[in-house]
Amino acid sequence: MSIITIHFYLITAAILLDLLIGDPRWLPHPVIIIGKCISFFERKWNKRRQKKLKGVLLTITIVGGTYGCTFALLSFINFIHPVAKLVIEIYLISTTIAMRGLHKAGIEVATPLLKGDLKLARKKLSYIVGRDTEDLPPQEVVRGAVETVAENTVDAIIAPLCWALIGGAPMAMAYRAANTLDSMVGYKNEKFEHFGWASARFDDVVNWIPARLTALHMWLFSWLVPYSLKRNALAVTLRDAKKHPSPNSGWPEAMGAGLLGVVLGGKNRYKGVVSNRAKMGNPIRSLEPNDIKKIIVYMHGTWIIFLLLLFLVTINLS
Repeated sequence: MSIITIHFYLITAAILLDLLIGDPRWLPHPVIIIGKCISFFERKWNKRRQKKLKGVLLTITIVGGTYGCTFALLSFINFIHPVAKLVIEIYLISTTIAMRGLHKAGIEVATPLLKGDLKLARKKLSYIVGRDTEDLPPQEVVRGAVETVAENTVDAIIAPLCWALIGGAPMAMAYRAANTLDSMVGYKNEKFEHFGWASARFDDVVNWIPARLTALHMWLFSWLVPYSLKRNALAVTLRDAKKHPSPNSGWPEAMGAGLLGVVLGGKNRYKGVVSNRAKMGNPIRSLEPNDIKKIIVYMHGTWIIFLLLLFLVTINLS
């Protein structure tokens, strides 16, 4: 049996586990440990001189350490019993993906909006975005949720699955470590501009191919969705993806905008500071609460297409 076939079974089981239980509080989550390690080194190293060099060392330490620890743990468990090793590896991969969590987060914004409870919708949106949400009108709440679900389809689903396909749980966990680093220190502000530079750039690299695969998988799935503007979406993505300040986030967001026939991007506020993002998509119609549910459908469509294509590959390798 080829390594790709083995990883296909591991990935399939991990997806089913995530869809079944998500991230229950009673189970230990590796990202919490990774976050504590990042915080420890950040306090020790993010001061005085050579911050950029220390940031490079931080990235190597956290990503390499996560890979090494995961590999060592699985090797030790395999020595005890191979079946136990498979169970733990499936669980570890499942902690790097978040289909259930992303679905729930989107629905928790859409549901109060559809019921006319704008205040609760703003509150729920604040849990999943960094922008200010207190005064957002309904359409901007929808935009925030749609953009977040589309963007996180890369780093919460397709990217960890891609890296798990290449290197099993150790590689998927290393990816999650890189992504956690970016979310904690990869900011362009006075505190992290130099120290977080390596973390932010490395996250861009490991998401580069998955981001484009995400957009492609969304588009392929759209041919199964009757309300998709599939012919419009490809042109919109190729035209607008590069407008996003991130080299990767623009691909799923532009594809989402094209498929829904709406405009994403525009003015955001972060702690009162205005950030103007380039607009993506064609203004065929206005955003509405049900668009959150529609982008969730596309989110699920990406991993379904990913798994289907991987299944076809494994058949040919068998």
